[in-house]
Parts: sequence; C-alpha cells; structure tokens
Amino acid sequence: MFDFSHAAAALGEVIVTLLFMAVVVAILEGVLYLILVRWRHSRHSLPVMLVAPAALGLLVFYIYPLLWELNVSFTNMGLNHLQVPGFLGLTGKSNMFIGITNYKNVLTTPVLQEATFWQLFMQTVIWTVINVFFHVTGGIGLALLLNRKIRARNVYRAMLILPWAIPGLVSLQIWRTEYNQQFGAVNQILGIFGIGAVPWLSDPFWNFVAMIITNVWLGIPFMMVITLGGLQSISREYYEAAEMDGAGPWQGFRRITLPLLKPVLVPAILLGTFMTFNNIAVPYFINQNSLETSDILVTGLYKAAFYFSRYGFAAAFAFTIFAVLLVFTVIYVRQTNALKGVYE
Repeated sequence: MFDFSHAAAALGEVIVTLLFMAVVVAILEGVLYLILVRWRHSRHSLPVMLVAPAALGLLVFYIYPLLWELNVSFTNMGLNHLQVPGFLGLTGKSNMFIGITNYKNVLTTPVLQEATFWQLFMQTVIWTVINVFFHVTGGIGLALLLNRKIRARNVYRAMLILPWAIPGLVSLQIWRTEYNQQFGAVNQILGIFGIGAVPWLSDPFWNFVAMIITNVWLGIPFMMVITLGGLQSISREYYEAAEMDGAGPWQGFRRITLPLLKPVLVPAILLGTFMTFNNIAVPYFINQNSLETSDILVTGLYKAAFYFSRYGFAAAFAFTIFAVLLVFTVIYVRQTNALKGVYE
C-alpha cells in the first residue's frame, strides 16, 4: 500500500529546499544590486547579476561535491569507517587519512572481484573507439543520403532519428529483452538465415558485441543530425565549381565536404567520445549477468562505490578516470586545433 505520509514529507522537504534556494538567490541578487548598481554604478552590473545564480548553482552542485570527493579520496571511508571524514580524514572522530594509498590501489589492485583498472581501461578504449567510429561513419553516411533530394525525405529523417527520440531506458529495456537467447527477436531473425542461437547475455564476447550494437544504434542519430546541419550550411556553388574543374564525387567529398564539416565534426566527435566513454546505461542494462569482461571504467566505478561500498577508493577511482579524460582532451584539442577558431 502506498504510504502517502512519507510522500507528503518528501514533497515538503523538496518545497522547503526550493524556497530556501530562492531566498538565497534573492539575497545574492540584492547584494549585487546594491554593490554594482547603487554604489559602484558598474556597466557590467546586468551581466554579472544574470550569471550570478548560475555561478552559485555551479558552486553548490558541482564544485563543492567535487572538492568533497577529492577530500574523501585520501581517506579509508567505507562501511567499516562510515563517518564524516573531516578535512582529509584528520579532523573527524578517528584518523582516516591514508594519503595516496587509494590511488595506488586503483592502479595496482583489482577494482572489482577480479578485473583490474587496466583491464577495464582497455575494454573502455575498445568500447569507445568502435562506437565512435561507427557513430561518425554511419552518421556522415546517412546525413549525405538525407541531404539529397529524394522522395519522402522527411519520413526517412523521422524514422532514423527515432532511436534518439525514444527515452534511453525504454530502448535499453527493449534491447535486453530482444537479446534473450531463446525468445529474443535477434536470435529469431538469425534463425531465418540458418544461424544458431547466440548467447548474447551470458557469453563474455557476445555480450560485449551486444553492448556495442545497442550503443551504435542509439548514437548514430545524434551524429547524423549534427552532420546534416553542417551539410546544409555548405553552399552548392563549391560543388558546381569543382564539377566544372573535373572533380568527381569522391574528390568533392574529400576536398570540400570534409574540410567544411571539420568545425562541426571536431567538437561533435569530442562530445561523442565523452558520452560513450562515460556511458553507464548501456553496459548496466545489457550486461545483465554482471560480467566483468563487459564492464567499462564507469561501471567499475559504480560497482566499487555501491556494490562494494569502498567510498574512499571509489573517489580516487573517479579522479583517475577524470585524469584519463583530461589527458585525452588536451591531446585531441592540440592535434585537431579544435579551439583554433576561438583564439583567432
């Protein structure tokens, strides 16, 4: 039976929290108004007052949790030491400070029952590279087709964007059902062609393949929409001039389309890489049997924190993943000149 009293209490807490936040923002805006408008007569008062609530939200909901997690990463916080750690575990009820031990353990000991950080890292790299490759090639290919004048083009666009439009959890629940070895539609379709039933959910290799297939299906529409927008901004005059000079379709694609799509594709690929690298939903739902061969770094982090309750270790694990992504971003930006247009 549904407990309305608990629901009402939870709703009351939410309302009180929202009212408190509204009061804090109002006070902040009032103080800024007095300082910038009344006292200093600053010409930057309006933009500062508009940005201030967002900056406050960023500080409260992102910066503070990040600093708190960094603090926890230097402690042995877990079920055996479940208490407020204080500053670096030194000012709490007991000394929980262990230095960089958690960071060493992340790199040298199993992060799950058997899988190490390096195993999950390699699985994540393979997962990310394959998915991003098919996202980009499939998205560009479909965008090129939809950019042509064909019948029922809008119908095709609606159908191809459907995987992106459907809520992700619904799609993943459906995919997990269709991968059932005995009753799933995937094996039934394969059976029409004389292919035996594939153990998509129980075999380590095929489960990893099933994850990739699902994420490729989910990710291609995003890259297709981004690329299609870029293609529609390219003037036909470039292609007409190239045809007059004797250039073929491939030369036009290589010399005109790709260079002009670079300002669109470079940030889209970077965003797609982040989304794939940190995609916990697909591995969580498709890896129904919790196979460690199908885990990636973010699912390993989730299990370390909420399955094994190693909170200090999980915090260090999270910052290690952040360091990996930071290094990749710096290298990617330098190699692709992704920010070149910002500084010129």
